[in-house]
Amino acid sequence: MSDSAVFHWGEREAQGRAGFIERATAVSRMVRSSLPGGAATFLTHQNLLVTGGQDDDGRPWASMFTGPRGFVSALDDETVQVLARLAPDDPVEPMTRREGRLGMLAIDLETRIRLRMNGTATPLRDGLRLTIEQSFPNCPKYIQKRSVTGWRNTEDQGSFGGTRTGALTGQMTDLIARADTFFVATASDTGDPDVSHRGGDPGFVTLSSPTRLSWPDYAGNNMLMTLGNIIENPRTALLFVDWTDGTALHLTGHAAIHWPETSTGTRSVSFEIEEAAHRPRALTATWSAPIMSRFNPPVAARATPPTPPHRLEIDRSKGRVRWHAIGGPAGRR
Repeated sequence: MSDSAVFHWGEREAQGRAGFIERATAVSRMVRSSLPGGAATFLTHQNLLVTGGQDDDGRPWASMFTGPRGFVSALDDETVQVLARLAPDDPVEPMTRREGRLGMLAIDLETRIRLRMNGTATPLRDGLRLTIEQSFPNCPKYIQKRSVTGWRNTEDQGSFGGTRTGALTGQMTDLIARADTFFVATASDTGDPDVSHRGGDPGFVTLSSPTRLSWPDYAGNNMLMTLGNIIENPRTALLFVDWTDGTALHLTGHAAIHWPETSTGTRSVSFEIEEAAHRPRALTATWSAPIMSRFNPPVAARATPPTPPHRLEIDRSKGRVRWHAIGGPAGRR
């Protein structure tokens, strides 16, 4: 691919704002219209595959396939097969039953290797096939090391009672406040999807209200593809996972980029929630406690909650939000 074919205008604008035009051009050769060498072997060893797409209303959602090694495979250097199904209550499940564009991220938590794959999905009776239009590896930065500790029967998926709401509940904020990893799904203004990983020490995601959160945009591969998509199309989806019990929290809404005023400042992204789907024990796999990445920047102390051990509770009847510190008095916000 030529450099001009790799990046769309939003990505170029983001790279320009960050001063990364030359760096992005130098690494653009990693982006291909087929799988890179070694991808076939890598994919057969995966236990999870993150995916994202847009629903009929154009809203993005992100989710995760899980399965024993071999459920993902490369049929050739342009085709990936996924032999797994999402649960019926999964917001991405309808997108896997029709032909359409999906973004995918194969991420090996044991080795901290990841591969992004975007293209057109064709449904199969027991899964789907993805025709690759864009693929590229990512560096291991900010990935917390984990291994699978157990499996749940696939028939149990979606049977534990999920919740859909327009604002975060206490359970949801607890999950986010403890998170060291989440995934972000975006798409360009022409609908080209992408799914990426975000990681850091617990507390790197800041909750400022029941409908708003933010995170620092740590230094990565300098291509700024997620930020470029947000510039073109602010509609964004997030996926948080409780790795110990398989609970999934899917968020859809709108993102905005906050550029630093100085060259030494940190970029950040804020996210306004339109809808949240909380699905207890939704995934078939559970994982071990993490070994934190040595690249994670320290999380700055914050003067305002929530930081553990705080809990957000929404009192709808009285129209107020309360932050409860465990063992302390409640504070109204």
